[in-house]
Amino acid sequence: MPDNNQRSGAQRRESTDPEERIRPMPLLPALIALGMVLFGIIYIAVSGPYSQPWMGDERTLADLQAKPASAAAGAPVDGAAIFAANCAACHQPSGEGLPGVFPPLDGSEWVHGSPKILANIVLHGIDGEITVKGNAYKGQMPAFPQLSDGELAGVLSYIRGAWTNKSEPIAADLLAQERKSGRTTPFESGDALKALEK
Repeated sequence: MPDNNQRSGAQRRESTDPEERIRPMPLLPALIALGMVLFGIIYIAVSGPYSQPWMGDERTLADLQAKPASAAAGAPVDGAAIFAANCAACHQPSGEGLPGVFPPLDGSEWVHGSPKILANIVLHGIDGEITVKGNAYKGQMPAFPQLSDGELAGVLSYIRGAWTNKSEPIAADLLAQERKSGRTTPFESGDALKALEK
Protein backbone atom coordinates (compact mmCIF):
# COMPACT_ATOMS: atom_id res chain seq x y z
CA MET A 1 0.00 0.00 0.00
CA PRO A 2 1.58 3.30 -1.00
CA ASP A 3 2.30 5.78 1.75
CA ASN A 4 1.34 9.47 1.65
CA ASN A 5 4.57 10.40 -0.10
CA GLN A 6 3.85 7.98 -2.97
CA ARG A 7 0.24 9.13 -3.65
CA SER A 8 -0.42 11.05 -6.82
CA GLY A 9 -1.20 14.76 -6.73
CA ALA A 10 -4.90 14.16 -7.52
CA GLN A 11 -5.25 11.85 -4.56
CA ARG A 12 -3.64 14.33 -2.19
CA ARG A 13 -6.01 17.11 -3.26
CA GLU A 14 -9.19 15.16 -2.35
CA SER A 15 -11.10 16.56 0.59
CA THR A 16 -12.30 14.46 3.44
CA ASP A 17 -15.59 12.62 3.22
CA PRO A 18 -18.66 14.76 4.00
CA GLU A 19 -20.16 14.37 7.42
CA GLU A 20 -23.79 14.36 8.41
CA ARG A 21 -24.62 17.04 10.90
CA ILE A 22 -27.86 17.78 12.70
CA ARG A 23 -28.97 21.26 11.80
CA PRO A 24 -32.03 22.63 13.62
CA MET A 25 -34.85 24.16 11.57
CA PRO A 26 -34.46 27.94 11.29
CA LEU A 27 -36.62 29.79 13.78
CA LEU A 28 -38.87 31.65 11.29
CA PRO A 29 -40.06 28.56 9.35
CA ALA A 30 -40.56 26.74 12.68
CA LEU A 31 -42.81 29.56 13.93
CA ILE A 32 -44.78 29.60 10.65
CA ALA A 33 -45.32 25.82 10.82
CA LEU A 34 -46.40 26.05 14.46
CA GLY A 35 -48.82 28.87 13.59
CA MET A 36 -50.37 26.81 10.78
CA VAL A 37 -50.84 23.82 13.08
CA LEU A 38 -52.49 25.99 15.74
CA PHE A 39 -54.75 27.62 13.13
CA GLY A 40 -55.84 24.17 11.89
CA ILE A 41 -56.66 23.01 15.41
CA ILE A 42 -58.67 26.15 16.16
CA TYR A 43 -60.50 25.99 12.81
CA ILE A 44 -61.52 22.36 13.35
CA ALA A 45 -62.65 23.10 16.89
CA VAL A 46 -64.76 26.09 15.81
CA SER A 47 -66.30 24.51 12.70
CA GLY A 48 -67.50 21.30 14.36
CA PRO A 49 -71.14 20.27 14.56
CA TYR A 50 -71.63 22.72 17.40
CA SER A 51 -70.68 25.70 15.22
CA GLN A 52 -72.72 28.77 14.41
CA PRO A 53 -75.42 28.49 11.69
CA TRP A 54 -73.61 30.97 9.45
CA MET A 55 -70.77 28.46 9.04
CA GLY A 56 -72.94 26.04 7.01
CA ASP A 57 -76.27 24.28 7.01
CA GLU A 58 -74.83 21.26 8.87
CA ARG A 59 -76.52 18.67 6.63
CA THR A 60 -75.00 15.20 6.71
CA LEU A 61 -74.26 13.01 3.70
CA ALA A 62 -77.43 11.02 4.48
CA ASP A 63 -79.46 14.25 4.42
CA LEU A 64 -78.07 15.16 1.00
CA GLN A 65 -78.72 11.71 -0.46
CA ALA A 66 -82.25 11.41 0.88
CA LYS A 67 -85.03 11.85 -1.65
CA PRO A 68 -87.10 14.93 -0.82
CA ALA A 69 -90.56 14.17 0.43
CA SER A 70 -93.35 14.98 -1.99
CA ALA A 71 -95.99 17.37 -0.87
CA ALA A 72 -98.97 15.66 0.71
CA ALA A 73 -102.19 15.68 -1.24
CA GLY A 74 -103.95 18.97 -0.73
CA ALA A 75 -100.95 20.59 1.00
CA PRO A 76 -99.76 23.93 -0.36
CA VAL A 77 -96.84 23.67 -2.78
CA ASP A 78 -93.98 26.16 -2.75
CA GLY A 79 -93.62 26.88 -6.47
CA ALA A 80 -90.79 29.34 -5.84
CA ALA A 81 -88.70 26.66 -4.10
CA ILE A 82 -89.35 24.16 -6.89
CA PHE A 83 -88.37 26.80 -9.45
CA ALA A 84 -85.17 27.58 -7.54
CA ALA A 85 -84.24 23.89 -7.37
CA ASN A 86 -85.10 22.87 -10.93
CA CYS A 87 -85.39 25.87 -13.24
CA ALA A 88 -83.36 28.84 -11.98
CA ALA A 89 -80.01 27.47 -13.15
CA CYS A 90 -81.06 27.92 -16.78
CA HIS A 91 -83.86 30.49 -16.72
CA GLN A 92 -82.16 32.48 -13.92
CA PRO A 93 -83.77 33.62 -10.66
CA SER A 94 -84.84 36.82 -12.42
CA GLY A 95 -86.70 34.84 -15.11
CA GLU A 96 -84.63 36.60 -17.78
CA GLY A 97 -82.84 33.46 -19.03
CA LEU A 98 -79.48 33.73 -20.79
CA PRO A 99 -79.57 35.56 -24.14
CA GLY A 100 -79.04 33.17 -27.03
CA VAL A 101 -78.85 30.14 -24.72
CA PHE A 102 -81.86 29.82 -22.42
CA PRO A 103 -85.13 31.63 -23.15
CA PRO A 104 -86.67 34.08 -20.69
CA LEU A 105 -89.80 33.24 -18.73
CA ASP A 106 -90.53 36.82 -17.71
CA GLY A 107 -92.82 38.24 -20.38
CA SER A 108 -92.72 35.04 -22.45
CA GLU A 109 -95.70 34.43 -24.71
CA TRP A 110 -95.42 30.73 -23.84
CA VAL A 111 -95.83 31.45 -20.13
CA HIS A 112 -98.83 33.75 -20.73
CA GLY A 113 -100.30 31.49 -23.41
CA SER A 114 -102.22 28.24 -23.26
CA PRO A 115 -101.93 26.43 -19.91
CA LYS A 116 -102.21 23.15 -21.84
CA ILE A 117 -99.07 23.93 -23.85
CA LEU A 118 -97.18 25.05 -20.76
CA ALA A 119 -98.15 21.82 -18.97
CA ASN A 120 -96.87 19.76 -21.90
CA ILE A 121 -93.55 21.63 -21.94
CA VAL A 122 -92.73 20.61 -18.37
CA LEU A 123 -94.14 17.09 -18.78
CA HIS A 124 -92.36 16.21 -22.05
CA GLY A 125 -89.63 18.82 -22.64
CA ILE A 126 -88.43 20.40 -25.88
CA ASP A 127 -85.60 19.23 -28.12
CA GLY A 128 -85.44 21.73 -30.96
CA GLU A 129 -86.02 25.34 -31.91
CA ILE A 130 -88.49 27.62 -30.17
CA THR A 131 -89.01 31.37 -30.58
CA VAL A 132 -89.50 33.41 -27.42
CA LYS A 133 -90.05 37.18 -27.48
CA GLY A 134 -88.86 37.31 -31.10
CA ASN A 135 -85.60 35.43 -30.50
CA ALA A 136 -84.93 31.86 -31.63
CA TYR A 137 -83.51 29.39 -29.13
CA LYS A 138 -82.27 25.98 -30.20
CA GLY A 139 -81.48 23.57 -27.45
CA GLN A 140 -82.97 21.08 -25.11
CA MET A 141 -85.26 21.55 -22.16
CA PRO A 142 -85.64 18.47 -19.99
CA ALA A 143 -88.98 17.06 -18.94
CA PHE A 144 -89.90 16.84 -15.26
CA PRO A 145 -92.14 13.76 -15.03
CA GLN A 146 -90.66 12.93 -11.62
CA LEU A 147 -92.44 15.93 -10.09
CA SER A 148 -96.02 15.42 -8.98
CA ASP A 149 -98.95 17.13 -10.65
CA GLY A 150 -99.26 19.43 -7.63
CA GLU A 151 -95.56 20.37 -7.75
CA LEU A 152 -95.67 21.07 -11.49
CA ALA A 153 -98.85 23.12 -11.08
CA GLY A 154 -97.15 25.02 -8.27
CA VAL A 155 -94.08 25.93 -10.28
CA LEU A 156 -96.11 26.83 -13.38
CA SER A 157 -98.44 28.99 -11.28
CA TYR A 158 -95.38 30.63 -9.76
CA ILE A 159 -93.81 31.58 -13.10
CA ARG A 160 -97.17 32.79 -14.45
CA GLY A 161 -97.44 35.24 -11.56
CA ALA A 162 -93.79 36.12 -10.89
CA TRP A 163 -91.73 39.09 -12.08
CA THR A 164 -93.85 41.11 -14.54
CA ASN A 165 -96.07 38.10 -15.40
CA LYS A 166 -99.68 38.42 -14.26
CA SER A 167 -101.43 35.30 -15.59
CA GLU A 168 -103.84 32.98 -13.81
CA PRO A 169 -102.50 29.97 -11.86
CA ILE A 170 -102.67 26.46 -13.28
CA ALA A 171 -104.59 23.62 -11.59
CA ALA A 172 -103.01 20.24 -10.86
CA ASP A 173 -105.94 18.57 -12.66
CA LEU A 174 -104.65 19.91 -15.99
CA LEU A 175 -101.26 18.30 -15.39
CA ALA A 176 -102.90 15.00 -14.48
CA GLN A 177 -104.97 15.11 -17.67
CA GLU A 178 -102.00 15.96 -19.93
CA ARG A 179 -99.82 13.33 -18.27
CA LYS A 180 -102.22 10.68 -19.61
CA SER A 181 -101.57 11.71 -23.23
CA GLY A 182 -99.18 8.80 -23.72
CA ARG A 183 -96.43 10.97 -25.22
CA THR A 184 -92.92 9.77 -24.37
CA THR A 185 -90.73 12.04 -26.51
CA PRO A 186 -89.91 15.75 -26.26
CA PHE A 187 -91.47 18.27 -28.63
CA GLU A 188 -89.35 19.00 -31.70
CA SER A 189 -90.19 22.70 -31.99
CA GLY A 190 -92.51 25.51 -31.06
CA ASP A 191 -94.72 24.57 -34.04
CA ALA A 192 -95.25 21.08 -32.57
CA LEU A 193 -96.35 22.72 -29.33
CA LYS A 194 -98.76 25.06 -31.12
CA ALA A 195 -100.38 22.03 -32.77
CA LEU A 196 -101.72 21.07 -29.32
CA GLU A 197 -104.18 23.97 -29.49
CA LYS A 198 -105.91 22.53 -32.56
